[in-house]
Amino acid sequence: MGKKVTVVGAGFYGSTTAQRLAEYDIFDTVVITDIIEGKPEGLALDLNQSRPIEGFETKIVGLTTGKNGEGYEGIEGSDVVVITAGLPRKPGMSRMDLLETNAKIVRQVAENVAKYAPNAVVIVVSNPLDEMTALAQIATQFPKQRVLGQAGMLDTARFSNFVAEALNVPVASVRTLTLGSHGDTMVPVPSQSTVDGKPLREVMSHEQIEELVVRTRNGGAEVVALLKTGSAYFAPSAAAARMAKAVATDSGEVMPVCAWVDGEYGISGVYLGVEAEIGREGVRRVVTTPLDDDEIASLKAAAEAVRAKQGDVANL
Repeated sequence: MGKKVTVVGAGFYGSTTAQRLAEYDIFDTVVITDIIEGKPEGLALDLNQSRPIEGFETKIVGLTTGKNGEGYEGIEGSDVVVITAGLPRKPGMSRMDLLETNAKIVRQVAENVAKYAPNAVVIVVSNPLDEMTALAQIATQFPKQRVLGQAGMLDTARFSNFVAEALNVPVASVRTLTLGSHGDTMVPVPSQSTVDGKPLREVMSHEQIEELVVRTRNGGAEVVALLKTGSAYFAPSAAAARMAKAVATDSGEVMPVCAWVDGEYGISGVYLGVEAEIGREGVRRVVTTPLDDDEIASLKAAAEAVRAKQGDVANL
């Protein structure tokens, strides 16, 4: 059987993710769905016509879906489903402002995924991320390791990029890490961050690091404020596509993702940004990274903040 991946939502994020997944040329089929009639079919037609130029064979299929699940039968057999559906932020909005609106959308999508692709690994990217990941697991009733969220990959990439720019070094020489939530309780981890193998704290002052930590935490809002319509999608889609690739290839790569935490770091029963080994079954295991006392305290605070909100989504 050939591999199949579905991207739900054909906005900028979804369409860019579908393009990246197709260009990897590791899937037989990339399905892109949307509720706007004809949009996913049009994007699929356009993407397929890029195949002779870019030299990939993956077939892209567009599907318009209806309010009552019409069209979802086309996702049958998907190994991975990336859920991008939902409204993006507008300037001045927090991720939490989207909670109720996007909860309805994500619940409906997740129920259809469970019905038509019951063996898929689900990667959630809809905001507010940590809450929508928890909701997708509740709605699908999938084992918790098969539902994960994309946040840490993106936040870590933003942190690394800011460090590289500040020091005027290649991005490849920078290693950073962010854990916690995708939002106000994000936990960038300077103790695990290096530049050319040297600890970040040896090459940057505490004040400089703190400035970049704050900028990373507000990374999405900074893009939203500049764009004025819509939110970031190039870097987020790169992160989601890499996660889907790790699942499809059963790679065992360790990535910062939103995963179910059950005892690690002394935290239990919550979806939270941690490092995890990713493979065919989703999260193979959560990888506990050595953290300093402040970082552990921040991670526990993030867990409690997220836990309070995740408790609410079950009723949305």
